[in-house]
Amino acid sequence: MRARTQERLKAQAKVLKALAHPTRLLLVEELGKKTQCVCELTDAAGLDISTVSKHLALLRNAGIVEDEKRGLKVFYSLKTPCVLNFFQCVESVQRCSK
Repeated sequence: MRARTQERLKAQAKVLKALAHPTRLLLVEELGKKTQCVCELTDAAGLDISTVSKHLALLRNAGIVEDEKRGLKVFYSLKTPCVLNFFQCVESVQRCSK
């Protein structure tokens, strides 16, 4: 395999790994609705703030979400809303595999 191809596939795997957790999928779904602060996402996930923050950091490092500090709060939004299209594709695969 060529080096460029290998690097491209590694980068794609990083994004897929970032999405490969139910909590992170929920966070992305929630952010697809609107920009939200960590406290709102914590409520939606039903988890403590440190756990949600770790999940968000992983999503941020993969380039899926971005953050913005506003006063004492940190707000997150989807950096790449097209990831929601991927969710639709996954649902299609699920329907076809039944």
